[in-house]
Amino acid sequence: MTPQDILQERLGVSRETLARLDVLEALLQRWSGAINLVARPTLQDVWTRHILDSAQLWALRPARGALWADLGAGAGFPGLVIAAIAAEQAPGMAVALVESDQRKCAFLRSAAREMGLAPAIHTARAEVLPPLGADVVSARALAPLPLLWPMVRRHLAPGASALLPKGARAGAELAEALALWPLAVQKTQSWTDPNAVVLTITEQDGG
Repeated sequence: MTPQDILQERLGVSRETLARLDVLEALLQRWSGAINLVARPTLQDVWTRHILDSAQLWALRPARGALWADLGAGAGFPGLVIAAIAAEQAPGMAVALVESDQRKCAFLRSAAREMGLAPAIHTARAEVLPPLGADVVSARALAPLPLLWPMVRRHLAPGASALLPKGARAGAELAEALALWPLAVQKTQSWTDPNAVVLTITEQDGG
């Protein structure tokens, strides 16, 4: 089964959304010669390594949410993928992309325009950007959880959740974070990597 088939089967995405994601993949290939957007070996399998890996977060979103903020948005994973799916399935949801690298922000703006999307793009570091009050915050490959959580929590609305993909060190990172903050955590097996999980994290009272 192809990544496109999985997206249609598990998330019910339309051909229009798949076409938007095709545009993102083509732009990534085109820009990667000039800007280091993703690890070069992964350019051979963008649909699985980046698009499907990002899209799986949509299945874990809360039932209601007005703003999804993606920190360290980089090449748009997961932010632009989420924006593409949201445009079809939750058109009332706003998406904000936070990225400090100006060249990557140029890519994000170009890609969003060509995909027919209009996310807010903030050229700033997540730790200094004024709090966004988001209903969902995501961050993919940005920092280890003990360093990442302070950035994430400042942009979460009260009671909101973060969706954080983590690899083989997820357990160790989580143990360190739990020693510092009272967190409610749910682990979901990754769709693309048997050694990876997605952490759904909400800070409990007292944090």
